[in-house]
Amino acid sequence: MIRITDETKRILGFYESDSVGVRTNLARLLTHGKLGGTGKLVILPVDQGFEHGPARSFATNPDAYDPAYLYHLAIEAGLSALAAPLGLLESAAERYLAQVPTILKVNSSNALATQNDQAVTASVEDALRLGCVAVGFTIYPSSDQQFAMFEELREIARHAKSVGLAVVVWSYPRGGTLTKEGETALDVIAYAAHMACLLGAHIVKVKPPSDHLFLPEAKKVYEQHKIERDTLSARVRHVLQSCFAGRRLVVFSGGSAKGDQALLDEVRELRDGGASGSIIGRNAFQRPYKEARVLLDQIITIYQGKA
Repeated sequence: MIRITDETKRILGFYESDSVGVRTNLARLLTHGKLGGTGKLVILPVDQGFEHGPARSFATNPDAYDPAYLYHLAIEAGLSALAAPLGLLESAAERYLAQVPTILKVNSSNALATQNDQAVTASVEDALRLGCVAVGFTIYPSSDQQFAMFEELREIARHAKSVGLAVVVWSYPRGGTLTKEGETALDVIAYAAHMACLLGAHIVKVKPPSDHLFLPEAKKVYEQHKIERDTLSARVRHVLQSCFAGRRLVVFSGGSAKGDQALLDEVRELRDGGASGSIIGRNAFQRPYKEARVLLDQIITIYQGKA
């Protein structure tokens, strides 16, 4: 049974135009797992096989080639949800029926592509058939394909909301004139997160922002108004502010594999900045199961405010 805490009720109040169905699925996310009821989320995303290839994703921990292992990890670790492309969810959905909320990633790219674009690889109907709580969609602000991606998202989000599914947007600036350093610049990340909200996202996923400022006109404003950016927690607060003054859930990616202490220190700063949580993929499933469980427990403890 879903138990709606005051914090969950407060967050659901941010989505006042949405249907009972959408808010019920948001509640399923917000009340599941060890962080249920806290307003925080830790999600396991496994779309890296599509994005980077199987060996780069799973050879470090061969157990992770098996989708059942990934379901099992998300369930036993008490995570908020598992997010993945169609085939991965289909392969074990029956065995793990209703044991963890799932998010269907409906577009994907791959390491063989030469453009910053993604193909639509699944549908809202697939998400309904699999019992998902949400669809996930990536946009690449700055790429030459960004406007077509926005239009694709518009239609998928409209359809998803009409049948009661939530919408999660991966907003990853890349391409065009954007430099590698610019991809994680504070002004660019805040802008990308804001665009995802304007496009109708219920939950926004972005990378942790650096203190770099990329856009010349934005840099003038940041400096004029002395927008704080010296610490990650301060930068996260600004990203949350950019998402309708904190009225949208914003989770931050874990990125490529890094050491335990570096990751935990980053998660503390994310928490202190008010982040809605973390979406941890390679830093979880590329570790052996026992190590992954210990690390995920530590991350959850941080978001519970106990470490």
